[in-house]
Amino acid sequence: MPVRSDAVGEELGHRVTTVSTRQILAYAAGLGVDDPTLLNDADPRFAALPQLCASLEWQVVSDPAARRILGLDPEETLRGVHVAQDSTFHAPIRPDATVRTGCRVMAVRATSAGALVRCLLETEDEANGEPLVSSWSTSIYRGVAVEGPDHAVAQPPPIPSSGERSGSSDDVEIPIARWLPHVYTECSAIWNPIHTERRVALRAGLADILLHGTATWALAGLAVVERRGCADFRRLLRLAGRFAAPVLPGSVLRVSVGPLSAEHHGAGVAFEATSDGGARVLDDGWAELA
Repeated sequence: MPVRSDAVGEELGHRVTTVSTRQILAYAAGLGVDDPTLLNDADPRFAALPQLCASLEWQVVSDPAARRILGLDPEETLRGVHVAQDSTFHAPIRPDATVRTGCRVMAVRATSAGALVRCLLETEDEANGEPLVSSWSTSIYRGVAVEGPDHAVAQPPPIPSSGERSGSSDDVEIPIARWLPHVYTECSAIWNPIHTERRVALRAGLADILLHGTATWALAGLAVVERRGCADFRRLLRLAGRFAAPVLPGSVLRVSVGPLSAEHHGAGVAFEATSDGGARVLDDGWAELA
């Protein structure tokens, strides 16, 4: 079934969640974090890693009702590949906060690889409406056609061009263990069998199971904060990246973190990530720090 371009502008649904201490700790642990400040819920400053938003957002975009609005059948959903994530963090998510995450389709267009769908997901405090996170999430459903003309109602905020992001960089190497996709799946509650079940991945035309795009994005963000944010994740205001190629378990993720540059909202940092074979797996990386 083709993806409906007239779904642009429609709300795919929303989910209200009370974020538990257990959920916050599990997400950090699922990324292999061993920083005691991120695992100490007795600290009065304790809060979720900003990247936890991906877990909240998945509960909305993976809902079968949302897929039906787009026109996707269950088999086609397995062909979905997350190709970009751009999140702006307005305020920290605290334990026991009740949050509302909503999703609206902002663009649908046909590509040579399949149907591209871009959504805007907004998470806010359910009690007072305070914005917490705004995320632009882009996926391509490989081999799926689009019904109707290409359509878009808005675009994510721009990322500085490569000319504005020059300078020497520091490299951070992150081993991607064979078990990491399994642990991240359970600790983030982001489940798609192409990340854990090799038989399903092969049937979908993939070479192997893949590390989740949000895990690659989150790990790269941790590397940026480690190198440029004084290891204080609370300084992270924005984290964006395009997933250029899949990350296979058993490889090494090499994150190249650029220098700080002055930006309107703080300090901007460009980054990219490559595999141990040298292939670029994350491109157009951009982070903003308070």
